[in-house]
Amino acid sequence: MTRIQLLLALVSASALTACAATAPGPDLRGKVAMDSGWGSSRSAYGQFLAGQAALQNGSNSEAATYFDEARQLDEDPGVLAERAFTAALLAGDVPRAATIAPRGTDANEQVRRLGVLTRVVELMADGKGRDAQALLKTETLGFPHRPAAVLLAPWLAAAAGDNNGAVVRPELQGDRFVQYFGQLSQARLYERAKRYDEAETDYKALMAIENARGLFVEDYGAFLERRKRHADAVALYDQALARDPDDQGLQKARARAAARGSAPAMPTEKQGAAHMLVACAASFASERQSQFGLAYLRLALRLDPKRDDAWLLVGDLLAQDDDQPGAREAYAKVAPTSTRYVAAQSKLAWSYQTAGEKDKAVALAQQAAVAAPKDRDAQITYADLLRANERWAESAVALDPLIASQGDKPDWRLLYMRGIALERAGRWNDAERDLLTAVKLSPDEPDLLNYLGYSWIDRGVRLPEAIAMVQKAVEARPQSGAMLDSLGWGYYRQGDYKTAVAKLEQAVELEPGDPDVNGHLGDAYWRIGRRVEARYQWQRVLSLEPDAKQKAEAEAKLKDGLGPNGPAASTSVAKAG
Repeated sequence: MTRIQLLLALVSASALTACAATAPGPDLRGKVAMDSGWGSSRSAYGQFLAGQAALQNGSNSEAATYFDEARQLDEDPGVLAERAFTAALLAGDVPRAATIAPRGTDANEQVRRLGVLTRVVELMADGKGRDAQALLKTETLGFPHRPAAVLLAPWLAAAAGDNNGAVVRPELQGDRFVQYFGQLSQARLYERAKRYDEAETDYKALMAIENARGLFVEDYGAFLERRKRHADAVALYDQALARDPDDQGLQKARARAAARGSAPAMPTEKQGAAHMLVACAASFASERQSQFGLAYLRLALRLDPKRDDAWLLVGDLLAQDDDQPGAREAYAKVAPTSTRYVAAQSKLAWSYQTAGEKDKAVALAQQAAVAAPKDRDAQITYADLLRANERWAESAVALDPLIASQGDKPDWRLLYMRGIALERAGRWNDAERDLLTAVKLSPDEPDLLNYLGYSWIDRGVRLPEAIAMVQKAVEARPQSGAMLDSLGWGYYRQGDYKTAVAKLEQAVELEPGDPDVNGHLGDAYWRIGRRVEARYQWQRVLSLEPDAKQKAEAEAKLKDGLGPNGPAASTSVAKAG
């Protein structure tokens, strides 16, 4: 689990009241109802409309240009100035955003506060630490920007040469988020002041926090490495890897410490401040305040443009907002030498997959897998994309080396993945072997039980055992329409049509748009003599965008009904719940 993932988990579980808004916040991009008319293309109104359209398409940079032009053309540019500012900030043009940030008392208060924060960051980025500190002191930044202001204060003090102010721990009553990251800042700034014992006291306090220690292991380890305490650093990394053995960052840190390599440098004032902004951005993102999160990430990257975790999160937020070009640009910023490169390439590949550029998606994933042959995530991403494109045999082959490398204790999830690929590739005997092994390793996993159970049911083999498996899956996930469908189909195969109807009716309620489920219910209706309802269900299959086989099967049933032995073969495939 990455530190960003740990942070998201932490702030999601915490009752934070400041760094992320708990009530719906304003749409930073703004949506203003128009009265009438379109105006000329060079009118303020026309430029404003163009800016709004650009925002809706996720083109923040283009929107900022339109809004800025509209602001210059309008006699009353207040609202337009706010739009231009927020669009520029969301597009990552922090210097421009700082220049046009709203400052008047008639501006939207949250936008004005964000403008102050933007000006503070820009001053710090320009090396004007004293001016940045002075501006922050003259402005009282309230909700939702107060935590960021508090966490930035010691780093601004350090940039201003205020050594005493730099080591004052940031605090905000009742806010654990500020408590944890404030203590991290104090630890780092104590180290800068060569007050090493006090720095280590802070780090040890952070390590004692059960639900947060994972966020700070690499920071403490780097401190130990800088103090030439390599054995202590290795022991710390080993403890963390015991909890999360696949963490690439920890693996790299341990290898470096064991080899007594060059320790990571102390963060500069700008890098320390950027870290605090990224933390706040992750908090906003966890509370679905994505635009505030994106704004903070842009500010962080202005101070530290090489923060890979920030670029990844920028990409994620832009992808959520349907700005795929912007997301790809962000993912591409992650360097091949970074421990986050594989994650970035994976997200980049899926971005192309979502856009329908499937060959490019697979090619990117393959490149990452070849470049990092020992990286589990890279191999799984490649196999997953092959699977998503129904290249089943290739997907199974891609998983072979990864499963083989695990010896006698393979991960059941990998066996499950390969089992699905083999089954879809027509290699049922091999698929069954993988699925049975996976069930032995994880006998209570609902998706796995359902897949193997349905595969047997649809083949008409081992029916009592299969139904018991699927029943267990349904008990674990009673709201899964797919699993109820499997159970109903199992009873159908046994000839218990009345029970099959009851289960399949429940499945259709939960999955009304699934052609397979509707088709199965139609078959069961036919068997108990409810012929009109059966034909209705088969007709419904044709309205649900069935694939070619589902369509042909439904049309045949509508024409001739079912013979005495039921459908010759089912065209459906096993599904997870």
